Amino acid sequence: MDKILEKPLITEKLSRLQQEGKYAFKVYKHATKPEIKLAVEQRYPNVKVAKVNTMVMPSKPKGRFTKGGYVEGRSKVWKKAIVTLKEGEIDFFSEI
Repeated sequence: MDKILEKPLITEKLSRLQQEGKYAFKVYKHATKPEIKLAVEQRYPNVKVAKVNTMVMPSKPKGRFTKGGYVEGRSKVWKKAIVTLKEGEIDFFSEI
């Protein structure tokens, strides 16, 4: 279950969602909603998950200028999960 949750996502927009009891995680690409729910409840034992929303974030073109010229590439496809909690709270900054 440790490999399902890769890392928590912390941005300004997601910080506003945390006030509503919603938390975002970067998750394993083939993880299902029940697996994500179980992984969150095991990693943070004082929380209960109400629902899980997932989305697959598409690949984006990336490029940069180097001494050898312009280098093109693409970012990887990844999966994001928004977890809504029934009760409890997650503090991402205390576990660092």
